[in-house]
Amino acid sequence: MENTEKNPTKKVALHTLGCRLNFSETGSVAKGFTDRGYEIVDFGEKADVIFVNTCTVTDSADSTCRNLIRKAHKSSPEGKIVVAGCYAQMEPETIANMQGVDLVLGTSEKYKVFEYLNEEETTAIHVDKTADFYGAATTTADSHTRAFLKIQDGCNYVCSFCIIPFARGRSKAISIEGALNNAKELIANGFKEIVLTGVNIGEYETSSGEKLTDMVRSLLELDGLERLRLSSVEPNTITDELLEVFKSSPKFKDHFHIPLQSGDDEILKNMRRKYTVADYKKVINKIITAFPNAGIGADIICGFPGETKEQFENTYNLVKELPLTHFHVFPYSKRKGTTASKMDNHIHSATKKERVKSLLHLGEAKLSLFSEDQIGSQSEVLFERRTKDGLYTGYTTNYIKVYVKSEADLKNQIRNVHLKEYKDGKVFADLVQ
Repeated sequence: MENTEKNPTKKVALHTLGCRLNFSETGSVAKGFTDRGYEIVDFGEKADVIFVNTCTVTDSADSTCRNLIRKAHKSSPEGKIVVAGCYAQMEPETIANMQGVDLVLGTSEKYKVFEYLNEEETTAIHVDKTADFYGAATTTADSHTRAFLKIQDGCNYVCSFCIIPFARGRSKAISIEGALNNAKELIANGFKEIVLTGVNIGEYETSSGEKLTDMVRSLLELDGLERLRLSSVEPNTITDELLEVFKSSPKFKDHFHIPLQSGDDEILKNMRRKYTVADYKKVINKIITAFPNAGIGADIICGFPGETKEQFENTYNLVKELPLTHFHVFPYSKRKGTTASKMDNHIHSATKKERVKSLLHLGEAKLSLFSEDQIGSQSEVLFERRTKDGLYTGYTTNYIKVYVKSEADLKNQIRNVHLKEYKDGKVFADLVQ
């Protein structure tokens, strides 16, 4: 693949699986392709290069990765297929043996994709377990409205169910100066909202030697930045000082994502989580005290080895009681090499599915109630796109998706809206002139 920098006709298709961190990393890779003259096309269209950034949190994620590789080869039999990320890090030989795969890159090596594409060999595996931090951020090439800015990677925790420390290594972080420089570039590119991402953001100070509160405070002072959020933050790392910094600026929005995983203390202990149910309740109550209208998301795992009916009910009752509004529910997935995979009393898949279904129904009901409670109020919305039926969609400060009718182009605009109706699971609003 010679002269890629000067060839504007080459096309690349990119697909991202998994977390916001993955999306920020794909954004940096996408910019690398556009800087070299590539045109980005939709995944599934014919392309010269297909880049798949993978996830390995669950068996389902692994299966989806393999299906995407098959789809890529079918759509572009002559194209070069590059598979990168966490699944590539953990199962490089499996991926390399799939039809059509030309290049397998681990979590660190994905940023060197352009070097490898210029090598003579057509099939190569590059899995590097070094601890270098590679920054990443959403770019305009992604067509996102909100920008994801990576400030941390890896994890020093040893949760018994989690494969991510094996895939991404130990915790590492960007400097505050580096984060500010990246944020300024995002703002210059027209992004009004930044979401800070990482595997374990709360480990930022341990990894960087600088305080997360200092970073957040500095970002909130940047001219041109109108909204700031954090992605998933471990409950044991939410401090009073951090909440005070959040409260100090109207730029920080009242939306949080605090992983729970289980509402039973024995299961939490077996998971090697760093908090109890009482600790989690205390954190959520502090958030609601500081931000009474906050939207709060939580990750929940159903069917961890040994989870009894009563222990699941403890989780169900806890999330029903707490002011959680956005549920992310997963069946426990055995990950090779983790402590939990070697435990006894694994739960039957049918039982896990039933428990997931039960929590998802509860989550839908709670989000509906939360949305209905907002009707009649006003909120700022960052608009993202126009739907096929002509309505613009965007998210309120506390992460309620709204639909607005407007002849004007609202994309990437922040406008005040009046939430007027909740119907068929959707919130409809009018612009406030």
